[in-house]
Amino acid sequence: MTKSRLDLGFTTNETDLSGVKPEPARLDLPRDNIRDSAKTEGFDRDAKPKLRRRRTGRNVQINIKTRQETIDAFYMLADENGWGLGEAFEEAVSTLEANIRTNVS
Repeated sequence: MTKSRLDLGFTTNETDLSGVKPEPARLDLPRDNIRDSAKTEGFDRDAKPKLRRRRTGRNVQINIKTRQETIDAFYMLADENGWGLGEAFEEAVSTLEANIRTNVS
């Protein structure tokens, strides 16, 4: 069961790359200019990404579809309060339950 490959029109003798040389690395840029430019543009070399995962004992997953602005608001509330996403969801459910019970009574 041997299949022949499709001919793409390339031949091994057609292109001679022996005369191609890589460009030398540019080492002429002063480091101070690079750091100043990066700082001006707001890049912080010591910035660490925010970690959202914490070991909390929560092990059940929920997957829902919603609008992007709702997700953005949810993340914003979690970040502003220093909550993980599971904790933010629990707070939202607790608040919704309290609100419904107050309005029913």
